[in-house]
Amino acid sequence: MGLQVAYRAAVDGKRPVNKTSRLTKTFACSRRLVFAAAAFFAASTASGYAQSGGPFAGMAGVWAGGGTVTLDDGSRERLRCRGNYAVAGNTLTINLTCASDAYRFDLRAGLVSEGGAISGTWSETSRNVGGNLAGRGAAGNLQFVASSAGFNANISLRTAGNKQSVAIRADSIFRGADISLSK
Repeated sequence: MGLQVAYRAAVDGKRPVNKTSRLTKTFACSRRLVFAAAAFFAASTASGYAQSGGPFAGMAGVWAGGGTVTLDDGSRERLRCRGNYAVAGNTLTINLTCASDAYRFDLRAGLVSEGGAISGTWSETSRNVGGNLAGRGAAGNLQFVASSAGFNANISLRTAGNKQSVAIRADSIFRGADISLSK
């Protein structure tokens, strides 16, 4: 039988094939498949960790929603908001604009996270004020204080999937805001 296989292979211009060479090819192919599956699993696990474990996880993108603003006289107004967040490694850039019929704020912030500590700068462009940010955060949940001469505000951002809540509490004309955003 072995001679017949060799003869047929020689007539067709091919090398004779035996069970050992088939087994070697099958083993080499399955090794490649196992390696490819392991590489894919490692890559998907690493990217999932980077997305879920970073301090600004899930925050990148365009957000929209609304909420309320409370002014120093106790009056409340409904807000419409739009945000654009850019994440690059351990940095976050926030552009958040909210407006009601009589009130508007345009918040810009640049944050950096180092070991759970968050620092950066902020500005509110419609009033031409700005200052520093300092706080803590992990996995899309941030708490920090925005401060400048004569102004302090506690800010909390909580992100879960495509939903985000923003709570701002201040000690000035602007007492606070509660905002719900979604992607």
